[in-house]
Amino acid sequence: MTGPTVIAILQFDSVSMPLLDELLTDGSLPTLEGLRRKGTWLSLGTPAEYFEGSGSYAIYTGTDVGVNGQYYPWLWSPSEQRVRFMDDLPVPETLWERVSRAGRRSLIIDPYEVRPPQDIQGLFLSGWQFKNRVVLRSCSLPTSILRSLERDYGRPPVGEEVYGPPSTPELLRLRNALLAAPNRLATVTTMLLKREEFDVVWVTASAAHLAGHRFLKMSQVSGEVDLAQHPELETTVADIYRATDEAMGRMLAALPPDADILVVSPAGMGPNSSRSHLLPSMIKAILAGGLGRTTAKGAPSSSLLSTVRSIVPTGLRSWIATALPDEWAVELATRLELRGVDWSNTQAFMMPNDDAGFVRLNLSGRERDGIVDPRDADARMETISTGLQTFKDPDGRPAIKRIVRISDIGIDGPCVSQMPDLIVQWNDRAVTPTAGVSSPLYGEISSQGWGTGRTGCHNGEAWALLVPGRSRLKAPQKTPHIVDIAATVCALLGTDVKGLIGQPLLERR
Repeated sequence: MTGPTVIAILQFDSVSMPLLDELLTDGSLPTLEGLRRKGTWLSLGTPAEYFEGSGSYAIYTGTDVGVNGQYYPWLWSPSEQRVRFMDDLPVPETLWERVSRAGRRSLIIDPYEVRPPQDIQGLFLSGWQFKNRVVLRSCSLPTSILRSLERDYGRPPVGEEVYGPPSTPELLRLRNALLAAPNRLATVTTMLLKREEFDVVWVTASAAHLAGHRFLKMSQVSGEVDLAQHPELETTVADIYRATDEAMGRMLAALPPDADILVVSPAGMGPNSSRSHLLPSMIKAILAGGLGRTTAKGAPSSSLLSTVRSIVPTGLRSWIATALPDEWAVELATRLELRGVDWSNTQAFMMPNDDAGFVRLNLSGRERDGIVDPRDADARMETISTGLQTFKDPDGRPAIKRIVRISDIGIDGPCVSQMPDLIVQWNDRAVTPTAGVSSPLYGEISSQGWGTGRTGCHNGEAWALLVPGRSRLKAPQKTPHIVDIAATVCALLGTDVKGLIGQPLLERR
């Protein structure tokens, strides 16, 4: 064989496995089905089982969430008693930064929720398929490449997501932006592959991810959206999966025939079952000894950001967010999270998150303004856990599947001290966002709004499809995990693996 080794990672991001299986069965995804016949499909472990926002940095850096600390875009800073945006905290280097140190060239397009590198051998392009100030920020290295591509192929559509009650115009706008994304990805990827040579090609079909959040189970929002008038909204996710499969076929055709191919999804997607917008009031009721009672040491009933979402119309918030510069909008959201909390009276609080509920004690000696004596921490967590498990959905079934302590799930690393003490995993049943919960001990907690308004949330169904070219399969020594992807690429390229915790899934022949 001649020519350089090329390793291509096609990230079919955060897909719904039931829907994917359905489309594979009916022949709607011929590219993926062809790869599946030639390759090996592996289920992967993922930190998204507990920290649904952690998949991106885990797969891109080859490190666990306890090391990279990236469990959500808005992160708790205990020494400052405030929330910080993810860019404010240090993270390990990404795979493309690592291989760049070895002089290897990468083509990286639209990695999800990742800050741009300081330098790279090759090309880094973000915000190309659609523009989103958090998940796909507009930037490139070299800096001129984005402007040049926009002149040739047009500027990306806006793919901003507006939390709160859904509206038909907003959903139609988002559908159109996301549906155009796979074609934009394939067009530029194939052009760049013909123009230049790369050792690593990592492209992310990001529309599948965001579409899953907004459109997976539209029956949850049928009271707000006229699905009879706009039936296309219900098929958005399937339509984007088909478009992504077609785009993958075009990109594969532009790769060398002996390229090593990895199709990966670092997390899954299922119907939104989150009741996290109710959690602050649930904690407050438990610590007060019952709903309506008062106590000197409670918890905030909601964040200022949640209150704003519940009272300011979606359309107005969308207009304001669009009018603000990206940096201002991000900083505004950061400052509104947990704004106005009286920490002198707060024993426990819900950390920012979308799906699972993250509960953290306001612990003396750990938090800047902590009030809970560390000797009382276990008892306080037990009180909260026991109380939360008394809450039920309107149909009388438990609202919570399980509650786990961070100390019980084997996460290690310097960032553990910034993470929740308790992780509340809600029952898997999809719920109407406006529904409340009730407890025989603590009363009824009603919903003050729509929460995120999402119809899909992450689950732990991560996977990889390995199609060796110049390489061959390597028998895993332990259960495969998404951190193995970075280790696999480095092993095939013969580059530095220091700090990586994964195992290679492929090896050179």
